[in-house]
Amino acid sequence: MAFSSRLLSKSKQVFGSQSTLQQAHAIPTRFFAKQAGPRALKGDDMLKGIFFEVKKKFETALGILRKEKITIDPEDPAAVSQYAKVMKTIREKADLFSESQRIQFTIQTRTQDIPDARTYLLTLKEIRIKRGLTDELGAEAMMFDALEKVEKELKKPLMRNDKKGMAVLIAEFDKINKKLGIRKEDLPKYEEQLELKIAKAQLEELKKDALEAMETQKKREEFKDEAMVDVKSLDIRNFI
Repeated sequence: MAFSSRLLSKSKQVFGSQSTLQQAHAIPTRFFAKQAGPRALKGDDMLKGIFFEVKKKFETALGILRKEKITIDPEDPAAVSQYAKVMKTIREKADLFSESQRIQFTIQTRTQDIPDARTYLLTLKEIRIKRGLTDELGAEAMMFDALEKVEKELKKPLMRNDKKGMAVLIAEFDKINKKLGIRKEDLPKYEEQLELKIAKAQLEELKKDALEAMETQKKREEFKDEAMVDVKSLDIRNFI
């Protein structure tokens, strides 16, 4: 169970990549408008709801992991693809966010009460840094330059409720996306690439954990004469 718990926890880790930044910079203008939050729950109802929801998701994930074969071989594209497929099935069946959805949700919740465009972009930068994402495309600096240009023309800070000013800024963002070759219709492709990168990184971590566990076991007297098995031959279903 401990091994499977590590497996489940790794499915929620965040790994930075160029694809992630492409997604984050291609869609930020969608969240300038403020949106209403969900109805708040109180006391025991909230706690009970959280407990049963988490329990349901965990049991759903375990049920899938008990059925699907996972090969711990991060260097094998087929194994990486299969692992990514299993993780996607878990997210869909357990109603969990994909990485791009997590980014979108974070942006939406963190920025919904921000009144001005500059603080909005600064918050995006903060989210990027906290998640360990790198701006390999240089899009962030270009977005701030675009805002600087618009505010210089307005001769005042750009507020998010300024429809005319925001339209100008969004047009500038569209130019940036075009220059960088980022198209909204390509977002599903970027997401798929990101999920494969995440799958490979998680398999690398699982391989490391398995090797460390076997090395620890080999130091015990009763196992010192036994040869270590190939990590690729391990069947995770036997540990659940």
